[in-house]
Amino acid sequence: MGALQEKYKVLLVDDEPIILRSLKVAIPWEELQLEIVGEARNGEVALNLIGEMKPHIVISDIRMPVIDGIALMKEVLSQNSKLIFIFISGYGEFEYAREALRQGAFDYLLKPIDHDELAQMLERARTKLDRQKENEQLMHSVQMLSMLARERMFAEFTLGNPRPLQHLQWLENSELEGEYFMAVVQLDDYAALTAGWSAEEKRLWLFAIRNIVEEWSLEHGVLTVFPFHNGEWILLFPGSLNSSKRELGEQLVTGIKRYSKLSCSVGISRTTQGIDQLSTIYPQAAKALYQRFYSGHEGVFIDEETAVSESREIKYPKELEAALIESMRTLDRVRMLALFDEMALFIGEQAAPKEMAERLIVEMAVVLYRQFEHMNNQTQWSLERLLGKLHTLGTLSDMIAALKEEFEEWMKQGNKPVSREDGRSVVEKSKRYIESNYHKDLSMEEVSELADLSISHFCTLFKQVSGYTFLEYVTHCRMEKAKYILQNSNVKVYQVAPLVGYQDPRYFTQVFKKATGQTPSEYREEHTKQAN
Repeated sequence: MGALQEKYKVLLVDDEPIILRSLKVAIPWEELQLEIVGEARNGEVALNLIGEMKPHIVISDIRMPVIDGIALMKEVLSQNSKLIFIFISGYGEFEYAREALRQGAFDYLLKPIDHDELAQMLERARTKLDRQKENEQLMHSVQMLSMLARERMFAEFTLGNPRPLQHLQWLENSELEGEYFMAVVQLDDYAALTAGWSAEEKRLWLFAIRNIVEEWSLEHGVLTVFPFHNGEWILLFPGSLNSSKRELGEQLVTGIKRYSKLSCSVGISRTTQGIDQLSTIYPQAAKALYQRFYSGHEGVFIDEETAVSESREIKYPKELEAALIESMRTLDRVRMLALFDEMALFIGEQAAPKEMAERLIVEMAVVLYRQFEHMNNQTQWSLERLLGKLHTLGTLSDMIAALKEEFEEWMKQGNKPVSREDGRSVVEKSKRYIESNYHKDLSMEEVSELADLSISHFCTLFKQVSGYTFLEYVTHCRMEKAKYILQNSNVKVYQVAPLVGYQDPRYFTQVFKKATGQTPSEYREEHTKQAN
């Protein structure tokens, strides 16, 4: 037996003290990695001890005062079907012992007790318990992988990127075939809030908030909940709750504040239908959410109440927004500044009232900020400060100038040059991190944050120094580990996939064949022959 194996707990039940004493000294409990946690002289005491001590194995006389062995077993197995009962019976109780087996007993032995036979029986019992534990761990892993894959799927659709998830078609999303709406929950002043937290404190706080949000969701009919950006969670509600939007949002804000002492706000979208609409309603909820900067305090903001009415004859410049986002992704400062000038011309041509022009500028600032937030790890940036500044300015030209100044500065900070030597050091650090975490759901954002670079700058630097793109290097690490496992173990192919970061074995096989020219099975067969 391995020294690190878990000790399983055993309860002894017999009304004869001499049998209890002999069991305690004659069986090699330590060697079997078993521990006696209690003794009982009758079934009633045993019933109480089982509830208190939570044993894994009960060794009991089949005939006992008050409650006999079979009655005790039936009562307990109705609550815990995995508990193992081993009965001791007299010669004349043979048929009674057979009945115990039919009722769910693990085994029985006749008096006088053969201690070697009992020890072998206990070996089999612990093997069964080990298998039960392995199965439970496997099921837990499957459930966790399924949950993570579902979250990834919803996040990808929300970003408008369904294609990378074709290999996850086995996940069901039937809950979104009917009407639903989205609530985006975001901690208030997130950048300022987390500036004083260590990485571990940040992880623990986000984990705590996630638990609060998930527990609340279970109690209030939420279809699904998943984290999106840092400090932000998405909840999807059935359309039947449409009339309770504000009430639900207020309950959520109150609940998070009660249990975490942190304030948050909630933005709620219009009602829609179909999983492909996630990327359409997210901007609605996010833009509604940022109306809190007008209110000055936490709250619930609903898209229908904050959206610009189409009858006011001003159309949001979606193409201009897309062009600005692209200029930021490519760090094209000149193009970005020119597009801000185009934005000023567009608003001027609309001849919109100041309030409406300000609202459009704020909406654009929010969208562009989110793009920078996605690309960079610059906690000193403050959207709240920018929106507060815009709110104090009196003219369109002043507002556009403020946007130019702020985003130009952010772009400079996010693209600070790195010396050749520092760049090599950063890439080596990133490679080591990838090599240690390739089996996880690694994102480019996570590693660029580690490198303290913008995503675009990190990608360029990583390619220049390593010769690989980020995805190529992650795949390279995964394939090398997969080849090692296939050559040096008997782990089944479908079990290799999650060990190297792929939750779908079929997708893993496709990637492996593309990388090596062989399926995992073909690779194992060829290299096993070579080794022999």
